[in-house]
Amino acid sequence: MVYPATLSRSELPLPLFHRGKVRDVFAVDDDRLLIVATDRVSAYDVVMAEPIPGKGIVLTQLSAFWFERTQHIVPNHLLSVEVRDVLPALVSEHPELDGRTMLVRRTEPIRFECVVRGYLAGSAWREYLQHGTVAGIALPPGLRQSERLPEPLFTPATKADRWHDENITFEAMADRLGQERAEQLRNYSLELYRYAHEYALERGLILADT
Repeated sequence: MVYPATLSRSELPLPLFHRGKVRDVFAVDDDRLLIVATDRVSAYDVVMAEPIPGKGIVLTQLSAFWFERTQHIVPNHLLSVEVRDVLPALVSEHPELDGRTMLVRRTEPIRFECVVRGYLAGSAWREYLQHGTVAGIALPPGLRQSERLPEPLFTPATKADRWHDENITFEAMADRLGQERAEQLRNYSLELYRYAHEYALERGLILADT
């Protein structure tokens, strides 16, 4: 078996647009960006010292899988993961891009993480034990750890570039974004979760949250 070379940091002859915890983003032109998923590992908002070989390839293929299957619900920025066909000269000089790179439209990010929880697990369980709520939403008493919730919950968080993401209420999100935009994001997020949860469940998997 041939294992992919580990990529901890990508260096390309393109302007660096952004270097995140895991992904490096380069400007192709005024309308397109190149997103390279490296093998860096980020957990609890910390980038670990040791990368995992091939992790970036898996991340890219997972993202492409869901972008392609959910575009009927909400449009997305993906143009191609076949970057060798679009930018052949660049990939010939940098074969490490194969499989781990997406060509995307430039868009304006919304600085919130749209989390949907379908099961009472992780930080949601801890909050429920202390307060009987999840993201400030009151839940019935007596629920068990990892139990499926009566309905999926939209529990947004701020999206921080460098520091810890902060869980917030929907009302706080609406105050910052406006009610209409916040409701649009909530509706999209819940529909995406329900679609992906059903897809996974039919294959013997449980998608607990996003």
